[in-house]
Amino acid sequence: MKKEIKDYQNIHLIGIGGASMYSIAAMLKHDGKTVTGSDMQESDNTKYLESIGIPVVIGHDTKIVNQADLVIYTAAIHDSDEELFFARSHDIETVERAEFLGEYTKGYENLICISGTHGKSTTTSMVASVFLEAGLNPTIHIGASLKKIDGNYYIGDKKYFILEACEYVDSFLHFHPTSEIILNIDDDHLDYFKTVENTKKSFQKYIDILPSNGYLVVNLDDDNIRDLKIDHKQVLTYGIHSKADIVAKNITYSDMGFPTFDVYFHDEFFDSFTLGVLGNHNILNALATILMCMNYSIDKKYIKKALKEFGGVGRRFEYLGEYHGAHIFDDFAHHPTEIEATYHSSESIKHNETWAVFQSHTYSRTYEHLKEFAEVLSKFDHVIISDIYPARETNIWNVKEDDLVALIKEKNPNVIHIPTYEEIAKYLKEHVKENDLILTIGAGPVNQVAKLLLNQKVSS
Repeated sequence: MKKEIKDYQNIHLIGIGGASMYSIAAMLKHDGKTVTGSDMQESDNTKYLESIGIPVVIGHDTKIVNQADLVIYTAAIHDSDEELFFARSHDIETVERAEFLGEYTKGYENLICISGTHGKSTTTSMVASVFLEAGLNPTIHIGASLKKIDGNYYIGDKKYFILEACEYVDSFLHFHPTSEIILNIDDDHLDYFKTVENTKKSFQKYIDILPSNGYLVVNLDDDNIRDLKIDHKQVLTYGIHSKADIVAKNITYSDMGFPTFDVYFHDEFFDSFTLGVLGNHNILNALATILMCMNYSIDKKYIKKALKEFGGVGRRFEYLGEYHGAHIFDDFAHHPTEIEATYHSSESIKHNETWAVFQSHTYSRTYEHLKEFAEVLSKFDHVIISDIYPARETNIWNVKEDDLVALIKEKNPNVIHIPTYEEIAKYLKEHVKENDLILTIGAGPVNQVAKLLLNQKVSS
């Protein structure tokens, strides 16, 4: 950026309805900026922005862009985008979302970045919940909705900024963290990274930007993290199966699957914790949270209370309701490792049969992980495959839904491809029974199936 953020007044955001972009827009509005935006479709986020006085165009409008002195765009926006092309050809400064956010967060004393291929939104929300419980009034930016703040952002004071830091297109390398959590490293976003080795190189760079006095918290159970060069003097490790600085032992589960466990720090008993979310992966997320909050000298009574009351974030194994006695959950899982965690979470709940409604997110990810998707999805009792959600892509890989169905069928005959949400909802109404679990799975709008079953309004 050519100037400091304070020197820009009229700011336009392309793709303003995205989880990160809409919260940036709201923060800029709070700072007194004149903010406008555009998106390809109306959503709850765009409606909210309009309700707080931010005009949003559905589609494109270069006349509004012409009034801006800065245009922010996401990595998903192509150079050929009408508004982005107009801004650049008319000498209006443009900046990618992550670069802008890196500049914006420089104004905070502590920037706590939570990264990893899986679990970023949940762990960021856990950390944020503890800081809020302790009365530290942090500013928060998450990629999912947290009930405690009634959204995915919260404007606090300038001492703490708690940020979900995504690795896609090396976005997190634009930030200037004072503390980092690395949850895990997996072979996701291969359309950009190509190989997991390149992903590890990116995370190594992420570690290297942390100042020598900054806190680093890493998952010692993760093989790929152990491959990194971690010689930071302020590093602390966590795990369940490894000899980490902090570990969880004596894990038990309630009838609803909620875990209770003892935490040991440097082989000494620290305290017992109970979570309000399911799964061993969330025990690991909680351990990361505990360590980071200990670094900031937060009393463990606040950590215990916040973690026990934390009920998850939107679309992360979120309970949505019942349909004729069948329980409906929604999960953002869009990688085989995440779906495996979803499966194990469902196992911990007493139920009859499982119905997994899966919508793969992007053609590239479907192609790269076709066999792995089939392997994990075949574990559910019944599987419904929806049409692939393309997001930013065209299908140059020529991958089809029936390719996935055929592979699943080799291990589980109870699989079917149903293209639309309406048809899927109709099929489920005809087949599910009392005490079944219905799980809508995917990063696209597959949760609309649940809304149809629950007779909720489906947004366009």
